[in-house]
Amino acid sequence: MSDIEQFLSIIQRGTVEIIPIEELKDKLKSGRTLKIKAGFDPTAPDLHLGHLVLLKKMRQFQDLGHEVNFLLGDFTAMIGDPTGKSETRKRLTREEVEINAKTYESQVFKILDKEKTKIVFNSHWCSPMRFEDVLILASKYNVARLLERDDFSKRFKAGNPISFIEFLYPLIQGYDSVVMESDVELGGTDQKFNLLVGRELQRDYGKKPQVVLTLPLLVGLDGAKKMSKSLGNYVGFNDTPIDMFGKLLSIGDDLMWNYFELLTDLSMDEIKSKKESVTQNKIHPKDIKTEMALLIMNHFYAEDTNKEAILEWNKIHNLKNRSIPDELPTHNIDSDVFQNGNPLLVQILAKVGFIPTTSEGRRLIKSGGLYLNEERVTDEKAIVDQGKEYIIRQGKKGKFVKLIT
Repeated sequence: MSDIEQFLSIIQRGTVEIIPIEELKDKLKSGRTLKIKAGFDPTAPDLHLGHLVLLKKMRQFQDLGHEVNFLLGDFTAMIGDPTGKSETRKRLTREEVEINAKTYESQVFKILDKEKTKIVFNSHWCSPMRFEDVLILASKYNVARLLERDDFSKRFKAGNPISFIEFLYPLIQGYDSVVMESDVELGGTDQKFNLLVGRELQRDYGKKPQVVLTLPLLVGLDGAKKMSKSLGNYVGFNDTPIDMFGKLLSIGDDLMWNYFELLTDLSMDEIKSKKESVTQNKIHPKDIKTEMALLIMNHFYAEDTNKEAILEWNKIHNLKNRSIPDELPTHNIDSDVFQNGNPLLVQILAKVGFIPTTSEGRRLIKSGGLYLNEERVTDEKAIVDQGKEYIIRQGKKGKFVKLIT
């Protein structure tokens, strides 16, 4: 096997398309270090396993000796990527974007090699653009071409508004490739249109066009929709090991093979062997899923720490001997909270940060996922009394908190 064939065998794993693959081969034959670009709009404060698919591919290019550029779209984040949206999305302020960008910077090096990574911000070249520059950029594309995008086309046919600034988004993303002179741009399958715009704009500006490499969108914990913080079906980079394990163990048996392929470094032959063992009832799916979870968790924490978390989770969730962790996060509830009567349990849990919102608490109760002193909470209007202690457990994840009122 030649060096190029070996390179492609690594890069093609989990890849949907390489457009065009012959150009990638030509770039590799040149022997020069390629500029690899991937953009992340910091529209939310945390990264999740959906981002890991892209970051792992970037790390592969990095390990193969190429230059990885982690582009933080701090300028485009203020516009909001219209991809997959049925309506115009709310624009973020610069302050919100800057806060989110800092969290991305702190998390990304859990996967990428810090010494070999260039972090760039597209505000560096987008903010100084003159209106004349924007007009020249806008002249490179026509509305008919933009309406070929599936999401724009659907919104146009349905009579839903599309702001002109949303039309500019793929042009600005493509302009990033012009400025960065990227050789290869990576992105999810939902970004294919935008990535190809970058390829065309490079040609229009007299640059060599980039190769486009698309990756699948990771299905979330619900087994139906792509992983997303807004849908609550995600595993975050900053989740604790025990939370990570509980979430990963909750996915469907069929979905774990996809996670093995996209989120671990296990060879395809090993994955195939494990799948055959499960199919032939030689091993229980939970045991294989535990192996999968550990491999994923090892990207973020030390293996010994993760193994301890798995032991703790199994101890807590042993139905024959369910136990409560020795140390629990504890919150003393101020007496002022009771001035207007007994507050709702979900309000207190949101106040102490155990759940993100009261709505999420009501959803947990409806789904049977919230326990108070090891009794399942069934009433969304359950209240908290003063002068008591409560131990709260959240569903399969085994997340605990103690309230002292």
